[in-house]
Amino acid sequence: MDRRPRSFYVLSGFFGLFLLFLYGPTLTIGILSFQGETGGLTFPMRGTSLNWFRELFEQQAVGDIWGSFRRSLALGLMVMVTTVVVSVSAGLAFRKRFAGSAVLFYLAITSLVIPSILVSLGVGLIFNQLGFKIHWATSGFGSQLTWTLPFGLLIMFAVFNRFDKSFEEAARDQGASAVQTLRHVVLPIIAPSLIGVALFGFTLSYDEFARTLLTAGSYNTLPLEIFGMTTNVTTPVIYALGTFTTLFSLGIIGAFLIIVWAMGKRRSRGGSDAGKAV
Repeated sequence: MDRRPRSFYVLSGFFGLFLLFLYGPTLTIGILSFQGETGGLTFPMRGTSLNWFRELFEQQAVGDIWGSFRRSLALGLMVMVTTVVVSVSAGLAFRKRFAGSAVLFYLAITSLVIPSILVSLGVGLIFNQLGFKIHWATSGFGSQLTWTLPFGLLIMFAVFNRFDKSFEEAARDQGASAVQTLRHVVLPIIAPSLIGVALFGFTLSYDEFARTLLTAGSYNTLPLEIFGMTTNVTTPVIYALGTFTTLFSLGIIGAFLIIVWAMGKRRSRGGSDAGKAV
């Protein structure tokens, strides 16, 4: 058996440090959220307990944790649905070249390189100038779409570039209409990608801070609420909140992955059943 070269261990150590850099802060917050009842915001820990998680579910003297959580959840779902619908529609439209398609493509993804705080400022100014009320469900919704839509568009463009059009041609040869072809052929094939776009849309919205900072109005989303709490909360309850929101995000990702796995199994089972029938 050949011995591994020294470079393998050096690169493995470097990769371990990279993982620590990525997840170390999250793990630190998770550990500190289990401080004892007399514990503070830093190490060393003074015992361990679930006290700060209990405090999290009680009325807080400062802030509106659960109100901001509900707003972030609602906003994330709104952004998710809109991102999926617009991305699929744009992906279908861009399958055929048309005048100005390249310009529209670059305009759609340009917002990714604009500083987020400038987007937030610009959307807030536009709403003010037009006399509209700045609110998380209107201006906040619009500013977040400037972040999620380019990602959704790039994913769907890549999906449709690899899409085999012979499936659609076969459906039309069998007498299917354009709507039936889309519903029964195209959408089932690209369904895993749609779930990926939905996951992108929700998680990017749920965690977004800068583009919501000047467009949320009087009611904070959860990232804004957490930022506000850092200036006036002096107990590990803020770490408990961070741990809870991280677990919630991981739970959402896990749910989407389970859906993709179930769809893959169903498709493979359907393929094997069709093979047996033949």
